[in-house]
Amino acid sequence: MPRWLRLLSSHTLFVRGVLSSMNNFYDLKTRNDLADFLGISRSYLTYLLYIKGVNNCYSSFEITKSNGNKRKIHAPNKELKSIQTKLTNELYLYRQNTNRNTISHAFEKMKGIITNAEKHRNKKYVLNIDLKDFFDSFHFGRVRGFFIKDNRFSLPKEVATIIAQLTCFNGTLPQGAPSSPIITNFICEILDSRILKLIEKYRVIYTRYADDLTFSTNDRIFKNNFEDFYNNIKKTITDAGFNINEKKVWLQYKDSRQTVTGLVVNKKLNVNRDFYKKTRAMANHLYKYGEFKIGNDFGTIEKLEGRFAFINQICKYNNKKTGVQKTFYNLNGRERQYQMFLFYKYFWANPKPLIITEGKTDITYLKAALKGLYTMFPELISKYKNNKFEYHITFLNRTDTTNFFLGINGGDSLHNVLKLYNNNNFLNSQTYPNYFRNLRDIHPKNPVILLFDNELNRREKPLSKFLNDSFIKSKKKDTILKDRYKAHIIENLFALTIPELPNENKNEYELEDLFKHETLDHRINGKAFSRSNNIDPKNSYGKEVFSRYIYRNYQTIDFENFKVLLNNIKQVIRNFN
Repeated sequence: MPRWLRLLSSHTLFVRGVLSSMNNFYDLKTRNDLADFLGISRSYLTYLLYIKGVNNCYSSFEITKSNGNKRKIHAPNKELKSIQTKLTNELYLYRQNTNRNTISHAFEKMKGIITNAEKHRNKKYVLNIDLKDFFDSFHFGRVRGFFIKDNRFSLPKEVATIIAQLTCFNGTLPQGAPSSPIITNFICEILDSRILKLIEKYRVIYTRYADDLTFSTNDRIFKNNFEDFYNNIKKTITDAGFNINEKKVWLQYKDSRQTVTGLVVNKKLNVNRDFYKKTRAMANHLYKYGEFKIGNDFGTIEKLEGRFAFINQICKYNNKKTGVQKTFYNLNGRERQYQMFLFYKYFWANPKPLIITEGKTDITYLKAALKGLYTMFPELISKYKNNKFEYHITFLNRTDTTNFFLGINGGDSLHNVLKLYNNNNFLNSQTYPNYFRNLRDIHPKNPVILLFDNELNRREKPLSKFLNDSFIKSKKKDTILKDRYKAHIIENLFALTIPELPNENKNEYELEDLFKHETLDHRINGKAFSRSNNIDPKNSYGKEVFSRYIYRNYQTIDFENFKVLLNNIKQVIRNFN
């Protein structure tokens, strides 16, 4: 926002005139305006507020925090969450359009615990202050009053009241509603600005992550001035309508371990060693006993993966800072622990048979074919009365994580899965399967199926490279898949390839070849389907568009040529079990 406009921001009418083109909040005069703004019917807003009641739109539950303590969550239902999300998006857009920044590192794009902690790295003194009952501090009247009194909004009382009604639960902002974080950050800007003004004379750096306030400095005399500093900060916080949790006030010195929002900041950013050890212990308990606990509650695979992902986030940050180039082959100890966990999750303890394809669109084709042929393959898919389908198999979606840790990013890398099964350089000459089996003598319940294009005649293609690394003893490597289109490789790992079609004079087959010619010749807006990576957008469309067309129209597309492949998948699963 230009400086001259900031100077005049106290004049509400002037600001309204200038900013009205950037934001619609200034146009909200009545309840009906707000309903239109949020994209809901006026009658539904009345029903929600005065008949059903917003408080009746929440479900409450507890989650276990990383330290084992409980956090109460109040989650809105689908309809209310949609309204709150719309409001949230508009609030973020408002701040973006006005070029307004925030000191907060929580709930902000491109910010997080890493950006919050790095501000305090390698400091002589680090002070952490925790605000008591943070979300409960934002009561209904405070939220309503903010939207009325703040010059950036100056909303009519009726509109501000309804916004507070839509975003509060039992009189306060709830943890679990998408609108709570942005509203707390807006209201906390007053606190942040006062603190920033106060600390100028103390030569201190300040950041806030929700209710965690952190101050740091290299000023040697800070310790001597600490009592005066803390008393002033405490008064500023109290005057702003918050209270300090005195049990969580912690002044940390350079010669001890300094942490900010869970990260060690003494020299480089790092995860608390105890957190890493506990995570590794949880994983080992899972591998050995099939279960683990976080605190007193049984944990889930998803929660454990979240802990590993958090640790890896810091590893990535440090690798980037130091310029270290990491690949699938040169992981450090912590990264290998995450890799082992992912192997266990996807390949060893997979709750359903897993299929890994060469291309992204192959998954869409197979899902569409299964839906089109669901009556023939009840072992692979079920359809219920509400026209909902349930797949009894899963597909591995490519992500940055599967690329980095499992080396899976395309057809040429499917053989990296085999390397993970065979490589004995990770765990003191043990392969992952041997390691899990030695911990707990239980074999995997479901197969992992690698689906290759049928390119056996070309040695430079992924399937030939894979077979060169595999151990197929029943027949020669170059003939077994030609005969049966499927083969057991090792442990629970299988390889399948696209079956050849009768009356087709082709040496190679990919999944698109199983579609009938009338499907492949389908035109969209006059454009023809092209498998090329470099299509002419004026005359052609690519695989992504084609796959979406197939999935949308699965009921009318002929999947006859997919039956052999799907039957092979069924046979692999049946024989394995």
